[in-house]
Amino acid sequence: MTIKDIQNEIIDEFSMFDDWMQRYEYMIELGKSLPLIDDQYKTDDNIIKGCQSKVWVHAEMKDDNVVFTADSDAIITKGIIAILIRVFSNQTPQAIIEADTAFIDEIGLKEHLSPTRANGLVSMIKQIKMYAIAYQTQVK
Repeated sequence: MTIKDIQNEIIDEFSMFDDWMQRYEYMIELGKSLPLIDDQYKTDDNIIKGCQSKVWVHAEMKDDNVVFTADSDAIITKGIIAILIRVFSNQTPQAIIEADTAFIDEIGLKEHLSPTRANGLVSMIKQIKMYAIAYQTQVK
C-alpha cells in the first residue's frame, strides 16, 4: 500500500467522527495498537527533540523498506506517533522523503493540538524523514 493510500484511509477514518472528542478517543485507541519499541531503543538517541512528552522512535531497514517502532509516555502523543508510524513504516526511504504530509491538515490534527504538541508533531515528521534520508544511502 502506498503512503498516499494509507493517508487517504486515515482521512476517511477521521471523517467518520462528528467532533474532536471522538477523534481524540480514536487517536488514543490507535496509540494502544502502536507496534511498541523495544526497551533497548528507549534511549536519548531515539527521543524526538522538540516534544513536550517523551517520544521514542526507532527505525531499521528490512527488505529495502524502513520499519519504525515507537512509544510515548503521553496517550495523545502516542496516538499521533501511531498515525505517523502507520503512514511511513514499511515504505522505501525515497517514498518517505517525497511524501506529502497534507493529510495532517486534512484531518484537522494540527489545528486541534496545543502549540507545543503541534511543534512535537513537526519534530516527529522531521525525524522520520531524517531516518529515511540516512537509510536511502544504504539502498541497493
